[in-house]
Amino acid sequence: MKLGLGLALSAAVFASPLQAQEYPAKEITVVVPFSAGGPTDTVARLVAQIMSEDLGKQVLVQNVGGAGGTLGAGQVAKASNDGYTLLLHHIGMATAPSLYKNLTFDSLEDFAPIGQITKVPMTIVARKDFEPADAAALWEHIKAEGENVTYAQAGIGSASHLCGTLLMNALGVKMTEVPYQGAGPAMTDIIGGQIDMICDQTTNTTNQIKAGEVKAYAVTTPERLEALPDLPTTKEAGLENVNVTVWHGLYAPAGTDPAIVARLQESLKKALQNETVVQRFADLGTAPVPQEDVSPESLQALVQEQIGVWKPILEPLAK
Repeated sequence: MKLGLGLALSAAVFASPLQAQEYPAKEITVVVPFSAGGPTDTVARLVAQIMSEDLGKQVLVQNVGGAGGTLGAGQVAKASNDGYTLLLHHIGMATAPSLYKNLTFDSLEDFAPIGQITKVPMTIVARKDFEPADAAALWEHIKAEGENVTYAQAGIGSASHLCGTLLMNALGVKMTEVPYQGAGPAMTDIIGGQIDMICDQTTNTTNQIKAGEVKAYAVTTPERLEALPDLPTTKEAGLENVNVTVWHGLYAPAGTDPAIVARLQESLKKALQNETVVQRFADLGTAPVPQEDVSPESLQALVQEQIGVWKPILEPLAK
């Protein structure tokens, strides 16, 4: 019996390196905790395509929307830590701990971070026939109309919800928030004129702005964007405190073999240096993070720092 146990332990010791050497042996699923067609989904599909080529196995994107991104994240936290189920999530990894009292996962303990991907600016846009002519007029319109203004957001904890919260706090007024299962469906209703406005990532708004399908008012960055040079910053438009950028990262479940994490990190780095990815990101008003930030240590530090930044802002909204 003791000999059998010893052999079993020896097999366990050598299984991990062997599995890492053979990885990947099958397709990999990247869970995006938001609907298809949204900004995080766009980032995921661009990266997944190049990682598939590098890894020699298909990297598939699976959309698991709901509960502000916590449903999909919770699913990955409980998934097998064999490297075949990953999570591509945004700033919601750092805001969820303050927004949800009964969160089913721990953002810092239940995941093996792989690396940062991109930091995406946000834009404040509205249906193309919305009355205010510019950002200054928009602020005054919101102050005057309050809850008569409809504001789309992709669920509590989504980027659009966070930006809207900052905007309403800065203006000291409450709009009527209309929740959606994702930013993609929300944008569809903005274009269709059913909803007044949204604040969302450039990866979900740039093409619509350039096509004239929505009216753009401001970007939420300290400086103007190369992709949208005529769009003023919120600071230029008089709202200095509405400054938010949405970062994205790639994660595996906690306990994933470090050698597998390292292989995924290497592949992610290659994807973010790919000319097609760099150009597509630029077209959407963003860029890959510096290569040194495509690391487990950098992503873990970012999540921890951002939890502290958002906690005082979001805890009063906790569900």
